[in-house]
Amino acid sequence: MRWGNSKGHRPRVSSLFRRQVTILSLAKPMTHLTSLPHKIVYRSLTLAFLFLVTLSVSAQWAAPQEESGVPAYNAAPPPKGTKLPPLLTKADLWGADAQYDFQTHAYELAAKIPDVLHQQPCYCYCDRMGHNSLRSCFENTHGAQCDICLKELYYSYQQHKKGKSAAQIRAGIIKGEWRQIDLQSAAAIN
Repeated sequence: MRWGNSKGHRPRVSSLFRRQVTILSLAKPMTHLTSLPHKIVYRSLTLAFLFLVTLSVSAQWAAPQEESGVPAYNAAPPPKGTKLPPLLTKADLWGADAQYDFQTHAYELAAKIPDVLHQQPCYCYCDRMGHNSLRSCFENTHGAQCDICLKELYYSYQQHKKGKSAAQIRAGIIKGEWRQIDLQSAAAIN
């Protein structure tokens, strides 16, 4: 059987079909013209997505610290015989770490109450860098560089001198009472 009618002619293609073929054939060469805006849109959406991912990942460090809960601390003094890292002394501090009297004096006081400091949280959230209590801050120069650590140390020392237990001092720190410490006058605390 042959294509077409009895006279051997090919069937006539409808004009509607021809219009569709023409429209499709015209659309194909235009894709290179319309692809540039599509690439720009695609790249813009990709950049926006990456920006949102970066923002959401970094948001945990930008969050206000007060909302992060109580930082790490030890509920009791270290067990007898436990060897903890030594606290730095006043002589170990120099340069920016010993610029003010309240910085060096803090290390002198820390040496007097290491077990109390071992049981206190530190609201600079240095537990994120491996510290497990306020005492950890004074095992290195971090305590001299951080006003939160310094204020908590002076608060802890004052409260200890008043006869408060480590648990009572911790409750005060959690309430934020350490914020009232004035570091400029703290060097006179003995």
